[in-house]
This record gives sequence, structure tokens and C-alpha cells, in this order.
Amino acid sequence: MNFKDQIRSRIQQLNSAEKLILINVLCFILPFFLKTLFFLLAVPFDVFLGWFELSSQWSTLLFQPWSLVTYSFIHSGFFHLFWNMYLLFFASRLFLNLFPARTFFNVYFLGVITGGFTFLVCYSLFPAFQNSTPVMVGASAGVMAVFIFMSTYTPDNEVRILFFNVKLRYLGLAFVLLDVIQIPYGNAGGHLAHLGGAGLGFLYAQRLQQGTDIGLPFERFITYCLDFFRKKSSLKTVYKSKTVPKKSARDVKDSSHQKRIDEILDKISTSGYESLTKAEKDFLFQAGKK
Repeated sequence: MNFKDQIRSRIQQLNSAEKLILINVLCFILPFFLKTLFFLLAVPFDVFLGWFELSSQWSTLLFQPWSLVTYSFIHSGFFHLFWNMYLLFFASRLFLNLFPARTFFNVYFLGVITGGFTFLVCYSLFPAFQNSTPVMVGASAGVMAVFIFMSTYTPDNEVRILFFNVKLRYLGLAFVLLDVIQIPYGNAGGHLAHLGGAGLGFLYAQRLQQGTDIGLPFERFITYCLDFFRKKSSLKTVYKSKTVPKKSARDVKDSSHQKRIDEILDKISTSGYESLTKAEKDFLFQAGKK
């Protein structure tokens, strides 16, 4: 096994949270190389980075709606990244012992989005922020959503901190109170976003305990978007054969493969893409990659 295969194998062994952490680390490292390239080309790097940061101005969000998510992949420094990823790793180990990866991503990204909206709303409403137009970066809102979710769902679960066992309910409460009291002393937008993510995590856990998964509409929306792009990719790259393939022994397998593609495409033309089964969609997607 060569080095490339070893890296690929190692990445495949990572769980969902560890892959998310890896993406955050790569998004932290990549700008250092891009900044060098932008410098050599005499292009302002800060302007480029601004397309991914979350501005406190609603008008900016209107033209950069993706920034409501992309801001969470940008960090202002090493320790900003380190502590966010450390807490995410810790909270995700507790989370993924009880819930599937899809629920983890629902809580995390809904926390990111809720934290972003909290930041925007507070900077629009409170007089203390009327003369400032900061931008926000960091995964803290999503991390807080995951951590407070676990603190709410399993409040009596204990974790070891130095020489003491502490229940998650008290640890979660301490995190929230620390954010509240630190608002006047700097990074107010970040602390407000933390509280927004914490609120989402608390509500999600409460509703899930009552039998309602509030993340399902978000999950369905993401699934719809992914299926839409897969559909376009498959239909652009898979063709329907108009000639009868030769029946040589070498071509028997390819003939059978193409026959199934033709049957699926006929079904699409008759009943639409949504009429396909999951197996047919997966087969068509894999065929399109060849």
C-alpha cells in the first residue's frame, strides 16, 4: 500500500466528527498558501476572505447567503481553532455513542446557523452595537449546540475534569454563564452566537426527548439538494445507447450494464427521476462516475 492509499484508508476510518474536525483544520491551513498566492498576484486577500466571513449587516448576507455556514470553517488563530476542535472532539464522543451521524450534523449545523442569526439580530437590535459592523468567524456556535445538547439530553452523565467528576448539567450551565458575563468585555458577537447555538442544542434535546426531531426538515432539505445535483450529474454523463452492442464474450458484462442504464433512463422519461428507487439512483450515480 502506497502513501496515498494509506492516507485514504486512514481518512475512511475517521468517524463523522473527526472528518469535520479534519475539514476545519484544512480550512485553517489552506489560507496561508492562498495568501502567498494572492500577495504575488497583488490581489487583496482580505477581500477574498470576506466572502466567507459572516458580516453583521443583513444587506451583506443577502448577497452572501452561504456565509451563514462558511463562517464556521474560518478561525482567527491557532488557539481559536484548537479549543473549538478540542471541545467538539470531546462532545462528539459522547454524542455519537447515542445518536447517528446524521443527528450530529443536524445539531451542529443548525447550531451554526442559529448562532449566525443570533449574531445578526443582536447587532441590529441592541443600541450598544449600533455603530459597529464586525464580522464573525469560528465553529463555536455549532460546538456549543452539540455540547449543550448532550448536557440537556444526559444531564447526569459525569465527566472527569482534573481530580473531580462533574455532571454535564453543571458543566453546560457554567459554559452558558461564562458567555453571558463575558459579553461586555470583548468578542460580544462571538459570545452571543455561542448562546444562540446553546439555545438550539437545548431546544433540540428537549424536543427529541418528547419524540420530535426538529432537525428532520433541515435534513430533508440537504438530502433534496444533494439528490438534485446527483441527478444533474448522472443525466449529463450517462448516455442511452442507440445501437445494439455486439454479443461477444468480452462485451457481455458491458452490454448488461448498458441495458440496465437504458431501462432506468426509460423509467425517468416515463415517470420522472423521483420514481426511481434508491438502488436505481445509486446505480445511475455510480455509472455516471465511470
